[in-house]
Amino acid sequence: MPVVDLTKPGEKKKLIAAAVLGLVAILFLWWTFIGFGSSNTRTATRPQPSPTPQRGGNRPADNTPRPNDPAAAAVIALSAFQEIDYQPSSYNAPEARRNIFAYYEPPVKVPTPKPEQPTPVPSPPPILVASVSPANAYARSGDFKLEVAGDKFTGATRIYIDGRELPTTFISPQQLSTTVPSSIIASPGARQIEVRTPDNQLYSNKVVLSVAAPPIPNYTYVGIISPITRVGDTALVQDKANKSIIGVQRGDLLSNRFRVTSISDKELVLMDATLKIQHKLAMTEGDKSLSSPLSRPTPRVDAEDDEP
Repeated sequence: MPVVDLTKPGEKKKLIAAAVLGLVAILFLWWTFIGFGSSNTRTATRPQPSPTPQRGGNRPADNTPRPNDPAAAAVIALSAFQEIDYQPSSYNAPEARRNIFAYYEPPVKVPTPKPEQPTPVPSPPPILVASVSPANAYARSGDFKLEVAGDKFTGATRIYIDGRELPTTFISPQQLSTTVPSSIIASPGARQIEVRTPDNQLYSNKVVLSVAAPPIPNYTYVGIISPITRVGDTALVQDKANKSIIGVQRGDLLSNRFRVTSISDKELVLMDATLKIQHKLAMTEGDKSLSSPLSRPTPRVDAEDDEP
């Protein structure tokens, strides 16, 4: 083991430095574990043995802080802090100047536009009706045959006019036919035609059948002439266009269309030779201002009223 030679100046200084460092280390350890001063002095005490409880008595509570108890260490550490009572002084500022003419105006609420809903596109019907033939008819013209052209027709599909089912003949998936009774076209107007099944499981789009008013004769029945020979009565009719009066008998044709079918002293019956529509003209008094010799009705003369 080497021996320190104190006669050397360097060795002496090293020894003094080591002693000082040792003293500093001891003081640091003392301050850490024990501390300085009476308030924070930590005294190491030997643990006292717990008193033996007497017979029939309770064991007294031991409130002595133990050096290795974390809760006791926390209490000791918090005792160093003091509660601060902060009481700020009150400060009263003068009221700010206000403009008496200024007032609060709520903002104008702008209505939020509702998002536009897309227009739903209807699905196409399972049956297609392309056209009907004829597409036009005259009122009171009688029964006529109607043909419907389209696609996806079946034997169960029927032709409906204004919701009324008609007896339908299935020709092909593209053609159906029926007979339209005169009661459906008794008056002018539009008729809705569709093709569907009775249970409405299969249906088509609707097409229109136009029913127009039939042409009427432009004449006025003004008189009758009954000859003595009873060959045939002659009806006097006035043309509304030129105010002329003409005489016609049964079978004659007016305006190349209306045939005289009946003559009486009450009415004149005309038949439309094209549409087979009957028109009745009641007898009325003609225009007395006309200069025609037939401008006035001629009274009817019967043979039995003549005297010999």
